[in-house]
Amino acid sequence: MKAKEFDAKFDAGSEDITDQLDLKTARRLNQDAKRINVDFPAWVVESLDREAARIGVTRQSIIKVWLVERLNAEAASRRG
Repeated sequence: MKAKEFDAKFDAGSEDITDQLDLKTARRLNQDAKRINVDFPAWVVESLDREAARIGVTRQSIIKVWLVERLNAEAASRRG
């Protein structure tokens, strides 16, 4: 299938084009994971663990969510 035909089908949204994609090699831009180490005081880790348990997620998940929320809020405050 030519790119123009693929683009037209995608833009129309009237048919499923996923069978035309090689999803084994697909990846989202800027989503590559990088490992970092952060040291927190014990009371912070304990607080994170309590909150994570309360909402049923892992410590790592709650840290990621809270950091992304804060970064989004900071970006929004700079825009407007």
